[in-house]
Amino acid sequence: MIVVIGSINMDLVLRVPRMPRPGETLTGSAFRTIPGGKGANQAVACARLGRTPVAMVGCVGDDAFGTTLRAALVADGIDVSHVTALPGVATGIASILVDADGQNSIVYAGGANDLLTPAHIDAALPLIARASIVVLQLETPLDTVRHAITVAYGMGKTVVLNPAPAASVPGAVLAQVDYLVPNEIEAAMLLGAAATPDDHAASAAAQDHAGSAAALQATGCRNVLVTLGAKGVHAALADGSRDFPARAVKAVDTTAAGDTFIGGFVAALASGADPAAAIDLGQRAAAIGVTRHGAQTSIPYLNELEPS
Repeated sequence: MIVVIGSINMDLVLRVPRMPRPGETLTGSAFRTIPGGKGANQAVACARLGRTPVAMVGCVGDDAFGTTLRAALVADGIDVSHVTALPGVATGIASILVDADGQNSIVYAGGANDLLTPAHIDAALPLIARASIVVLQLETPLDTVRHAITVAYGMGKTVVLNPAPAASVPGAVLAQVDYLVPNEIEAAMLLGAAATPDDHAASAAAQDHAGSAAALQATGCRNVLVTLGAKGVHAALADGSRDFPARAVKAVDTTAAGDTFIGGFVAALASGADPAAAIDLGQRAAAIGVTRHGAQTSIPYLNELEPS
């Protein structure tokens, strides 16, 4: 079993010709509400891209969005016995602008995700005990993520952490992670670079993919996969480092591309694939996903993937 612990959101998606400037009003088009959240996206990708049972641990509100999101997970065959509906709390949402080139800008409001506690993790211990892989992100409280990683590590589970949104994570936590999967900026932040878009130190750090991966591996992570968007993946694995070029496609929407990669990677690992083969499957899935609109609506099924 794969257990995914993390966020469950409703994405409010609006197509725009370009990103608005400060104070500017643009006319958009094609507004949609689409199930999302990094945790839920990764759970759906694991379910669609593999044959291993998947369970989700997270929180939604007792509102219409929460009901819809639980139903969407169930429709993909995901165990939602530990998706808790919190009374009087709003379900998490992400407001997403997608421009004509397929790039996105996201504003996130955690809602019920912010109330996922270590007690929810403890309640799910029997579920985690049955898992082979536990997957986490940072759209839920860091104390809860830390607790979940410690629990999973103590049980001997393979721990996969996607440190997104970008944040600082203590070295003691990173040392309990088997596969750390940041993007360029997240890798730089984990190593102490500032997070402002115009910060030259962060920009320079983000360019040194091999150096960042090696430095993160030195913190104790067994394997580090730095995702580089259209440039592919730089992997610092236990048996050495290598680059995995991305497939060339015309992207229309990059929302959930990283989540699709992670889900495909984890699904392949769970089926017994080696890390290189798992990276390849994740990349093939993400290449399809970016040619489609939305988060979970873009995630392909295993039978849609072309052979490597």
